[in-house]
Amino acid sequence: MQPISPSGSAGLYDSRYEHDACGVAFVAQLTGGPTHGVVERALVALANLEHRGAAGADPNTGDGAGILLQLPDELFRGELGPGLPPPGRYGVAMLFLPREAVRRAELERLVADTVIAEGQRVLGWRDVPVDDRHVGETALASAPVVRQLVIGASEGIGEEAAFERKLYVIRRVAERTAGPELAIPSLSARTVVYKGMLTAPQLPGYFPDLRDARMTTRLALVHSRFSTNTFPSWELAHPYRMIAHNGEINTLRGNVNWMRARESQLASEAFGSDLEKVVPVVREGGSDSATFDNVLELLTLSGRSVPHAMMMMIPEAYRDRDDVDPDVAGFYDYHSCLMEPWDGPAAIAFTDGRVVGATLDRNGLRPGRWVLAADGFVVLASEAGVLPFAPEQIVRKGRLQPGRVFLVDLEAGRIVEDAELKR
Repeated sequence: MQPISPSGSAGLYDSRYEHDACGVAFVAQLTGGPTHGVVERALVALANLEHRGAAGADPNTGDGAGILLQLPDELFRGELGPGLPPPGRYGVAMLFLPREAVRRAELERLVADTVIAEGQRVLGWRDVPVDDRHVGETALASAPVVRQLVIGASEGIGEEAAFERKLYVIRRVAERTAGPELAIPSLSARTVVYKGMLTAPQLPGYFPDLRDARMTTRLALVHSRFSTNTFPSWELAHPYRMIAHNGEINTLRGNVNWMRARESQLASEAFGSDLEKVVPVVREGGSDSATFDNVLELLTLSGRSVPHAMMMMIPEAYRDRDDVDPDVAGFYDYHSCLMEPWDGPAAIAFTDGRVVGATLDRNGLRPGRWVLAADGFVVLASEAGVLPFAPEQIVRKGRLQPGRVFLVDLEAGRIVEDAELKR
């Protein structure tokens, strides 16, 4: 068999043409504090999206499944003790590390040294419990060692947004230095990602943390992967750090080339000189979804809101339409000078840990249904019925529409309409 080259090609296979077509859902709680019930409902929705995922010759090895949650302070405080800083003043790195002990220790030192070099504090390590009974043989053969590193904010960092940017810089420096042996599914003071080369029902079995009552959140984003013409891997399972994706980015090569072309001109008051440490923005070897996530991260951490960045990357078809507000059309015209469209067919669910939402690209060729229940839960998924609701429980329901943004603002405790958001 011809080996895969460093560029990702072997024979007729070319990694530049990889795409995803999967199942995605999120559950959000409009009011109240974080609860484990959100996790439980999200895992039910994920299990009901099992048919959206795929498996190979080994039926117990999935193309990928995962969940993104708000950082569960109760869990980490219980594990690491009362000396943990308050929420927002510590972040957690989820690390996929090699099984070979010597190399794993080297990479752990690299990450810890990077934290210190960037002026932050190493608060402790945690072994993430896993249960190998809930994973297929093929996936187990390539399964990483999963560990979490808890990082404390330095006294010189005053606001949470600045700490989040610093955590991003730490991750990118470590990734660039370590190469493909190190995967960091998430590193944030707001969110954490559990994922792997699993089927949807295997996820809560493989990661006992997800069954722990201390795992609480107000939002959960889940994904069941069907890698239509890409190789499954632990790192390329969804969600990524901000998104979960159903579909394809067909303009990917042009999008990546334009990002590379403009990197020499990037500037940011928020990042300052740290910006030099995070380029190239797009990590080599990622899928179309991973690449989209890379760019979305940079746009939001540099000061834009998530809906703002999503509208930049996935504009609606607004030209020559009388029903589009002139100011909204002006927004799209202006940003077309900065960013070319990332066109699908694609449905993308997104979150920064404070808002959660979804959008369709302007082609509108991927499904999405949402429900607002009387108990304050909002559920959006690739199809209707992932969670059962009696008719009298449903307050509102709808579907994703081309170019429209569906947004749940958890801090305000409400659904923000597309027109209001864009104004």
